[in-house]
Amino acid sequence: MSSDQYEKSHNGAGNSQFHNQKKHMKANRNLRNIENGNKMNSAWKSARFILTLGLFYICLGAFEGQGQAADKGSPHGAAGQMPAYYDGELFTVNMFEVPASDPLIERNTSINIIFASNDLDEEQDFAPVLDAIQGDGFNPLWLQVLIEFNPGFTPHQFFSDVEIEAAASGPNPEITLVVTDEVYRCSVVGSK
Repeated sequence: MSSDQYEKSHNGAGNSQFHNQKKHMKANRNLRNIENGNKMNSAWKSARFILTLGLFYICLGAFEGQGQAADKGSPHGAAGQMPAYYDGELFTVNMFEVPASDPLIERNTSINIIFASNDLDEEQDFAPVLDAIQGDGFNPLWLQVLIEFNPGFTPHQFFSDVEIEAAASGPNPEITLVVTDEVYRCSVVGSK
């Protein structure tokens, strides 16, 4: 082999070896970048999980607060959930007062009636009485009618609209019914 051929083959081998080392270093660098990226991804995943968990608890607290406010009633007309009778059976109803209800009373002839001992925004002396539930001429709007016991009669719980109508009629009625201008949106959410 001549010296020129030796130098070409030796330089070629060196170049080949140099290129292999360069590829190997590049591959190691890419591997380190991937490993570092995985560490960063893991950190971001952990951070996102912690943030999500925190937001979940914040939302949970907000929903619990709303539920407690609805149970207590609100000065803005949300009576929340309360027991009410329909034909002798106790149900749970969820209701809130509809603002500006005069147009509803004038235009809607199928509004149901909810008989109450006190304004529905206040604590009740007796459970209210419904004149309809789902499946029995039900309309989600309820006109509040207050029950006032006439002198000489002992206040007590009524269990149906038929009992109330009978107590309000006749020559010596037990009660007087006071129609208000308050309309409530009501849904029957279950029986007791």
